Amino acid sequence: MQFAVTRAIRPLGQVADNISRKLWLPSLTRSVVSVTLIFLPGFPAISTAMETQSGNRWRAGLAGWAIPENIVKQAPTNPWIHPPVYFQVGEVIVDSISHQKAREVVPDGGSILDIGCGGGVAAFACVPPATKVIGVDHQPEMLTMFAEGAKHRGVVSQNFEGFWPAIAGDIPVADVVTSHHVVYNVQDIEEFLLAMNAHALRRVVIEMPQQHPQHRSAPLWKHFWNLERPSKPTPQDLMKVLSEIGIKANLELWEGHMGRNVDLDQEAYFSTIRLCLPQSRQSEVKSQLEMTSQSTSRPLATIWWDIE
Repeated sequence: MQFAVTRAIRPLGQVADNISRKLWLPSLTRSVVSVTLIFLPGFPAISTAMETQSGNRWRAGLAGWAIPENIVKQAPTNPWIHPPVYFQVGEVIVDSISHQKAREVVPDGGSILDIGCGGGVAAFACVPPATKVIGVDHQPEMLTMFAEGAKHRGVVSQNFEGFWPAIAGDIPVADVVTSHHVVYNVQDIEEFLLAMNAHALRRVVIEMPQQHPQHRSAPLWKHFWNLERPSKPTPQDLMKVLSEIGIKANLELWEGHMGRNVDLDQEAYFSTIRLCLPQSRQSEVKSQLEMTSQSTSRPLATIWWDIE
């Protein structure tokens, strides 16, 4: 294992105190490739950069989802979009295993920190008993929806714009830390997970599809570009990363409800962008979508662990 001091940052108050009680570095397995540390006055060293063998496999799996450069060059616009309409939260939130795992440990008047919050479904599913919700997202439109949803539900909210864990030092701890449908966008997965753990007082809950969210578009990529899409990484791969950084987590696989916030025309519009195609081909994309099985459920995974 290799250690290096990279930079000094200001004390993190309650966050730093929480981290100091739950730092796993002594228990990391020997397969850890490297760890970069910073030191805070009066606090133990805190991991800010880490590579593990399982993490490297995770990154390799994500790299397989990269769009070939020759295709990206033909894209009229950025294909990596997250339209806010997909993340709107309805008046009634369908309950799920992920919501249950988070809600069952939230005390009355407790708090939820939602990483990559979108409209806030993971946080608002725990209201009540939670009365404070904290949202982190890099898209201001998402945070606007999150704040409006909190106001509508009569709970206190704090909103932080930026990428996790880069802004983790500015964010308070919470009883439960959640992150739904985010980890497939995370390359530096070890840092992401450790920062979640350091901010949780009771439990961390992660929800993710059993396959990459773009897996459903594989037939479209094959049709339009003759491009095969990979099958990795998976929730089981994430479990290996967690084990390697010293976190004993639980995994439950289940079938979730396929919520639809957009109609077929909107789906075709966004799919055309993601496929790096001009909008002149939207009708063709729509035809392909119509031939694709439109399931009402999708295979999901919930990963959670308690804070000792």
